[in-house]
Amino acid sequence: MLVTAAATAVIAFALSFATRNRVARGKLRFATVVAVVALALAGALRVPELAAAIPPGVAALDDLMVALAIIIATVALLLNPFLTDRPSARFPNIVQDAVIVVLVFLATTFVLRDTGIVAASAASAVVVGFALQDTLGNAIAGLAIQIEKPFRVGHWIRVGDHVGVVEEITWRATKLRTRAGAFVIVPNSVISKEAIVNFNEPVRPVRFSLDIGATYNKGPNEVREALFEAVQRSSRALREPKPVVHLVDFANSSIVYRVKFWVAEFAEEDAALDEVRTAIFYSFARHGIEIPYPIQVEYSRDEPPAALPSDAVASTLARVDLFAVLDDDARSQLAARTLERVFGAGEVIVRQGETGRSLFVVHRGEVVVRLEPEGREVARTQPGGVFGEMSLLTGDPRTATVAAAKDTVVLEIDADALRDVVLSRPDAVAAISRLVVERRAGLDAAHAAARDDAGLHAQSESLLDRMRRFLRL
Repeated sequence: MLVTAAATAVIAFALSFATRNRVARGKLRFATVVAVVALALAGALRVPELAAAIPPGVAALDDLMVALAIIIATVALLLNPFLTDRPSARFPNIVQDAVIVVLVFLATTFVLRDTGIVAASAASAVVVGFALQDTLGNAIAGLAIQIEKPFRVGHWIRVGDHVGVVEEITWRATKLRTRAGAFVIVPNSVISKEAIVNFNEPVRPVRFSLDIGATYNKGPNEVREALFEAVQRSSRALREPKPVVHLVDFANSSIVYRVKFWVAEFAEEDAALDEVRTAIFYSFARHGIEIPYPIQVEYSRDEPPAALPSDAVASTLARVDLFAVLDDDARSQLAARTLERVFGAGEVIVRQGETGRSLFVVHRGEVVVRLEPEGREVARTQPGGVFGEMSLLTGDPRTATVAAAKDTVVLEIDADALRDVVLSRPDAVAAISRLVVERRAGLDAAHAAARDDAGLHAQSESLLDRMRRFLRL
């Protein structure tokens, strides 16, 4: 036994320096200490004077300590990656300790079977078992969790009434951090009896759903289109897997639709639902879709007009220098074909590089103009301001991204409406083209010297030709 203890100590000590795994290194060094103690006890038993003073039961511990050192070293080598410093995926530290305890118990039964230590240990185990039955139940449940791995550290789970991210799994309990930032310590024995919902497996993206009621006056296909548009405007909703919209009920006051979309992390649930609901509100407003009031409740209210009156739109257009050159009849015709659009704060109205067939007049609110890709802000447009006119008049792509700085109402005029209005007024085309050039010259003043009247006239003629070709005048 002296030779076995010495060999175990030397081998375990040498392997502790060879491995890169910290868990294995710690167990090998502990095995070295146990083997050295066994070696010292074996050496004492070789001295007759010391051997006579050592009780038989203590002398038998020498064999048990050698067996313990061999068991610890073997478990450390077999259940841990030897050349990489990472925890074992299949056998975490808690499982390795359990394996060591079982093997040591078996070794004790065989090594000390002829002494009274085994009987005393059995009696003590019964007493301890009754006293610590709850603790042992938690420990066994914790061991089962580590082996079965229904969840891991970093996963979002629901256990009973508790929802949180797993911060730590110990022998006794599992620690969850809720979305409110509080810690919930759930005993492992409780977890073993509850249904566990893992929001991160088998796939990490999580699907959320919300129900929204829409008016009976709009067809389902039109409502679905508005809902898809709203989800696509959400930065947290994933494009893949694709969102789904189902018609789920014909309710008393509305048709109920269920929107299902995917989010990368369960922790974003509240923010994602808020973002999608907000986008749905503004998308419904743009498409003229009402979210009905409950018909069971009697109420009296003044219905807001579905759109701005035509004369109010014409009055707004008259204050815009681009349309001031038109007569009242032309502005009235244009106002009748102008669309009112509502955008929420932060929503993109036009995007740089896209094809544009309309211009916009800010009626209420404010928009911000940015240059992509750096997103640098170059201008802000207040009520009465115009943007998008170059794309409308020439068919050029949008030269900047324009977004609502706050809740904003804009008036949209498309190329067909403007073509029909100016077709019989060719003099208005020349006047509008000159105003557009003047606006562009004002925007480019920081980059070029002021243009003389001749140069301005030449640019106006060039723009006029492009406008006539695009508008087919």
